[in-house]
Amino acid sequence: MKYVMSWKKKQHGTTAAYEAAQKRVLALMEDWRRPEGVVIHQFLLRAGETGGFAVFETEDLAAVHTATAVFSDFNFRIEPVVDIDRALAARGVRVEWRGASA
Repeated sequence: MKYVMSWKKKQHGTTAAYEAAQKRVLALMEDWRRPEGVVIHQFLLRAGETGGFAVFETEDLAAVHTATAVFSDFNFRIEPVVDIDRALAARGVRVEWRGASA
């Protein structure tokens, strides 16, 4: 299944806390590896802001949970998505079925 994950940095109280958190994230990312069983299509950072997006596929969402759990300074949101050609094909079948049932 394909997903889009977004993340944003949690707010920290002081400038010093924010800077310490940035250093911690950079240190964690040095050793970060793509979870086994996860195919990452895009891994993007927000321009001029904290956080980013990833488009990935997996059958094991627990592997993604494990990989993101170490980044406690971020709020993550993961949403299942469907490629547009498949979504439109499914919608066409549904519309056709509704028309036949009327």
